[in-house]
Amino acid sequence: MPDSPTIALIGPGAIGTTIAAALHEVGRTPLLCGRTAHPQLILRHDEGEVVVPGPVLSRPPTNTHPFDLVFVAMKTTQVAESAHWLAALCDENTVVCALQNGLEQKTLLEPYVNGATVLPSVVWFPAQREPDSSVRLRAKPRLTLPDVPQVKRVVDALSGSRCNVELSSDFLSIAWRKLLQNAVAGLMVLANRRAGMFSRGDITKLALAYLHECLAVARAEGAVLSNNVPQEIVDGFHRAPADLGTSILADRQANRPLEWEIRNGVVQRYGHSQGIPTPISDILVPLLAAGSEGPG
Repeated sequence: MPDSPTIALIGPGAIGTTIAAALHEVGRTPLLCGRTAHPQLILRHDEGEVVVPGPVLSRPPTNTHPFDLVFVAMKTTQVAESAHWLAALCDENTVVCALQNGLEQKTLLEPYVNGATVLPSVVWFPAQREPDSSVRLRAKPRLTLPDVPQVKRVVDALSGSRCNVELSSDFLSIAWRKLLQNAVAGLMVLANRRAGMFSRGDITKLALAYLHECLAVARAEGAVLSNNVPQEIVDGFHRAPADLGTSILADRQANRPLEWEIRNGVVQRYGHSQGIPTPISDILVPLLAAGSEGPG
């Protein structure tokens, strides 16, 4: 990789804005690519704010060349509509870092990236888009990626920034643990409430039952997770600010398509393939799908 690699970011939402700000602060401002043009991005945090100069481009320039590193932060429901960006920015020498939910980022992105290397990641920080289109960062940014040679490009890009990068030799287990956290957050969609709802005893009981169902599926798929994980995840929601939301709740409240398949449907799908009963998923998943797609 050259001393000054070219970096692009597709999807300047809450997660994308956070990563763009982290890169900008250390002098590696990425090309900003999205569905809607904006003059700049604004990240607000406890110590102040970071303004990332734009513009956010809504279509590839005619003279676009493949980039060395592309961060992909759009929702998995938006991958197909971002195909023109991926085609313009990627070739076989590009590394694509997927800042997306779920376990199947490589499967979803590889058809669109012209032979680029796709690296999945786990995003460990809450960030929310505010009504003025700024993003509020509510914890220190942290990513986990698989410990493979190509990851050096991501590590180097974020070196010295506010975003920590951790490498794991057992990325599968970490990805499943994050999936469990995302899956149980789906309950917030059905209740139309933020994290404070988990203070209810009945919701805690339901969340634990669902997480144990998810844990059985994760283990069958090869994840090494302890029996304590469901309680640890629920305890995390208990400690969270009562007004903390989640991206799938924000999408439901805005009547946008939901990432129900990659956050919840995957548990039901893998459970069925492994012969594991998923009674809670069998109720939760159709309700999330209907909330996303209707009809009605």
